[in-house]
Amino acid sequence: MRKSSFGIAAFVLVIALVAGIVLGRGNFAPQIAQAQMDDAGPNRTVTVVGEGVVKIKPDIAQVTIGVEVVKPTVKEASGEANEIMDAVLASLAEAGVEEKDIQTSGFSIWVERIYGQDGSFDDEQNRYHVSNSVFATLRDLDTVGATLDAAIEAGANNIYGVTFSLDDPKSIESDARAKAVENAKAKAEELAALNDVEVGAVVSISEVVGQGGGYFGGNFAASQMAMGGGGGGGTSVSPGELSLSMQLQITYELK
Repeated sequence: MRKSSFGIAAFVLVIALVAGIVLGRGNFAPQIAQAQMDDAGPNRTVTVVGEGVVKIKPDIAQVTIGVEVVKPTVKEASGEANEIMDAVLASLAEAGVEEKDIQTSGFSIWVERIYGQDGSFDDEQNRYHVSNSVFATLRDLDTVGATLDAAIEAGANNIYGVTFSLDDPKSIESDARAKAVENAKAKAEELAALNDVEVGAVVSISEVVGQGGGYFGGNFAASQMAMGGGGGGGTSVSPGELSLSMQLQITYELK
């Protein structure tokens, strides 16, 4: 009787052990996989920002030319401003500026009220300001000064600066990006050498927008311009040199 009871107990124990192993397989597998991942270690990378700068000469100039007239009535001010702007546009056309390169950039009318000492004002004393301006692209840099002189002679009394740039900067941007890649690789290799490791493959790369990346610098908007009146000297402009900067953020593997 005792022998039979012992046999049954042993059989139950064996069944329990087998069931525990089978049911526990699901828990063992994740532990083994985690151990394998830990053995592989974390991915080691280095991230740097490379900058490429290209110096180039501009090939176009852009300028805003304006006319402002002040008259006692809106009709007088508007009429005279329109006549003068027509003359300015004619001068630009005569200078070789194509119609597609001229665009109206602003038009406004506002009243300047003249107040008496007692704080009152008389509508008959009002002065009306009419402003009209155009944005023009000049493609012959040798004639920029003469073109501005002609516009001033035609009646333009506002010149809102001259900026120089490239008509098609795509190829220059590509050159700057190539230099940025070289610069980034050099930085990554320097950092790797300081830590006794080597640079591997590129993990990710992105272009930095803003903070100088992709924009002209240098004297892009710093043209030196001496305005001369109708009779003396004339207008002098200096295109100078442009600096295009591109920045790339690149992550490399370390090995």
